[in-house]
Amino acid sequence: MNLSALPRHADRAGRWAAIALGASIPVSVAFDNLLLLVVLAGWILGGQWADKRAAMRNAVAVCALLLFGLLALGTLWGNQPIADARTYLLKYLDLAFIPLFAYFFREAGTRRIGLWALAGSLLVTLLLSFLIKFGVIERGALIEGTTLSPVVFKFRITHNLFMAFAAFLFALMALEARINRDRAAWGVLALLAAVNVTLMVEGATGYVVLGLLALLLILSRLPARIALGAVIALVAVSAILVTVPGPLSQRVTTLSAEIRDWTPDKAARNSSAGFRLEFYSNTLRIVADHPLTGVGTGGFPSAYAEKVRGTAMVPTRNPHNEYLHIAAQIGLIGLAALLTLFAMQWNTAKWLSTRLETDLARGLVVTIAAGCLFNSFLLDHAEGLFFAWMTGLLFAGLKSGKS
Repeated sequence: MNLSALPRHADRAGRWAAIALGASIPVSVAFDNLLLLVVLAGWILGGQWADKRAAMRNAVAVCALLLFGLLALGTLWGNQPIADARTYLLKYLDLAFIPLFAYFFREAGTRRIGLWALAGSLLVTLLLSFLIKFGVIERGALIEGTTLSPVVFKFRITHNLFMAFAAFLFALMALEARINRDRAAWGVLALLAAVNVTLMVEGATGYVVLGLLALLLILSRLPARIALGAVIALVAVSAILVTVPGPLSQRVTTLSAEIRDWTPDKAARNSSAGFRLEFYSNTLRIVADHPLTGVGTGGFPSAYAEKVRGTAMVPTRNPHNEYLHIAAQIGLIGLAALLTLFAMQWNTAKWLSTRLETDLARGLVVTIAAGCLFNSFLLDHAEGLFFAWMTGLLFAGLKSGKS
């Protein structure tokens, strides 16, 4: 190959790898990692440095890099083992890829193909889930679920999160469609994704996210005179679903009992909600002990183990709350950086190129910000990479002069 053509080929390979991640993220960790390597190599070898510097000056990318920079600095203090500091920082590395994704998705056509790749992957996941539910497909090498819990490529929390976002994405596709047939097809798919979340797979995070995304859709897309009735209808449907026998009602009943039975300073036992409340309570104490700098990136496991030493409480490597986790590691400044990132995304979404991108950007913030109340999503592979990829894709379209 002619070396003078290397930057052009590298840039093209990086762009297609970035697009392919949309299809890979809901499916395969191994493919994700391979594609990320191609994205990085394509970015390094592809030239076009003026465009890359512009992508790095994007306000959202700057906020993401600031948060990652604080996490990198956080490896310099604390008593954590070097292995933990390195492992945790690598898990947050997706944040540093946001400007790379923003560069590769700077063209509207590329962003459109990327969204189609994501929509296609989510659609395959949804259809396979229904086939598992009805016994057409059985559990195997790639299929995680059963008829009782028809997840596909991921465990239930991640599956339900992706299906909640799929319902939102498909509903927006229906609203954007110009042909009645397409509008009806996307509408049915949105409804099936909502059914998948609420009646087929257990996952409280997915329930909360789906409800909030439905509320966002109502408030952003419906006229005020109709929105009020739609909100009332949403509340009524939610109340009915809580009473209908199924994963949602069962989960709500279980969580309510577990929260009622939880007692501060007493070790939780066989209680998902109880363990989380225990984690939150102890992590708040860690934050109170180290409010400014935290215990260092990757220092949470050691700090938490020390906090519960001599008790019957179970040590954990993360508190299942990203806000508390960031605050515990790099202090309240780190928490402020995370909240600033979410706020910047929400506020600048109005400047994106299309209404679809604006709604998706705000839906992404709702999805991840709400999910981070109950999980450490930036630490988790699929959720963290999904957040970084979607952020880079959508905010690459930030209008000139608004970043």
